[in-house]
This record gives sequence, C-alpha cells and structure tokens, in this order.
Amino acid sequence: MILCLASSNWLTAEKFRQGLWEQCVDNGAMQPLPFELKVKPGCYPARKVPYIQWAAALCVITLLLDILATVMTGMGLCSKDPTRKYTLYRFALYVMVGALLSVLIALVIYPACFASEIEHSNRSVWEFGWAYGVAWGAAIFLFGAILLLLCDKETEEIYYKERTITHENGDSKA
Repeated sequence: MILCLASSNWLTAEKFRQGLWEQCVDNGAMQPLPFELKVKPGCYPARKVPYIQWAAALCVITLLLDILATVMTGMGLCSKDPTRKYTLYRFALYVMVGALLSVLIALVIYPACFASEIEHSNRSVWEFGWAYGVAWGAAIFLFGAILLLLCDKETEEIYYKERTITHENGDSKA
C-alpha cells in the first residue's frame, strides 16, 4: 500500500502520468495537455477531482487498518491466554475485512470515474500504471491474510472427548 500511495503511476498516457497525490508532465509532452492543464514539465499536486481524493483517502484508510490488524495479530500471537488470543484474532479479522473493502472500493471508483471524464483527456491511449497493479496486489495479499487468519484461529484449541464407562457393579467413572 505504501508503494501505490507514494507513486504517481496510477494512470499513464504519452509523457503524462497521474497518481493519487501528484501528476507529472514529462519533457516533450504533446500539447494540449490532458484535462486542459496549462503547466510546464514537472510534477504538480493532483487535480482536485472528488474521485481521486476519495481513492486516496480510502487507500490511506486501508494502510492504517492494515497496520492496526497486523499489530493486533502480532499481539494475539504473543498472548498465552486463549481467550485474549481469540479476541485479538477476531478483531484483527474484522479490521482486515474493513481494509480489504476499503481498497476494493478505491480500486473500482478510480477507473470508473476516470472513464466518465476520458473525453476531456486529449489522449487516445491511457494505461493503468504499475502503482494501480500494486494496489490490486495489496488487495490480493489482504484477502490471503484474511484466509490465513480464519484458518489459524483454531490451531491452538484443544479438543477432547469425555467418555463415561459404567461397570457391572453400578459404579461410573469419567
């Protein structure tokens, strides 16, 4: 998540790239620039478009929730008390599900809303950059972490079966 948040390669076109926090124009960029921008080559803050801001906010929320869930899982691993361990695992699971939903919403909002403004882009070919792919990779790893947490929560529980044996003389022993 840190890589996809820090990069300006969410969307790329010829000598232009757009990220969650900044957009960059390379030297020799074809004029007019996308979205009627009037800037020189270099990197500038991202456009104040709601879908970019929402996607950025959701990705930051994902990162924070993921860190919280990782800390809670680590605390659960270190705990010797089975009740506390189970509680920490359960809360970490819920937090990870929240992080996964947050990143999935961001990954759907971003291209869907961009598609609605593509006619104002002055470019015929747009590609999703590597940072967008890294965000999908983070979502896949979050899903895997959720599955592992679901599978691991019961590994240390002890299952036993108690049987009562009745003898001929009427005594019963457990």
